[in-house]
Amino acid sequence: MASHHPIMTKDELTAFLDREFPQMHAGGRSYFVDEIGPLSARMRMEYHERHLRPGGTISGPAMMALADLALYAAILAHIGPVALAVTTSLNFNFLRKPEPRALIADCRLLKLGKRLAVGDVSIYSAGSPDMVCHATGTYSIPERR
Repeated sequence: MASHHPIMTKDELTAFLDREFPQMHAGGRSYFVDEIGPLSARMRMEYHERHLRPGGTISGPAMMALADLALYAAILAHIGPVALAVTTSLNFNFLRKPEPRALIADCRLLKLGKRLAVGDVSIYSAGSPDMVCHATGTYSIPERR
């Protein structure tokens, strides 16, 4: 069973993501690991026009990417650098139009087992208490050899 306390620091996790997934920074860095805590992680996506949809609001796919990345970051912080942990399900509820600024994703792991991790992610416009998106997701964790 994985620890309820992180085994990777914010800097170690950022270095791993940068090394294993440099494509997430295509067009410039916009995703940042802000915090790692017990069964949790906070990610930030800086506001950029490449994340907009027609009408000038942040797109659903941009929010989905942020939620998936926050879940992945929280899991890796607790199990270590396992690049092949994969998403098996994601469910999204878009609650309100995000403000034209950075988005903050707070991830909380609900279950962290040997083979599956389940979490939820609440996304907010930076500086606002109103949730703009809520996601739940499950990851499959590969067997350790």
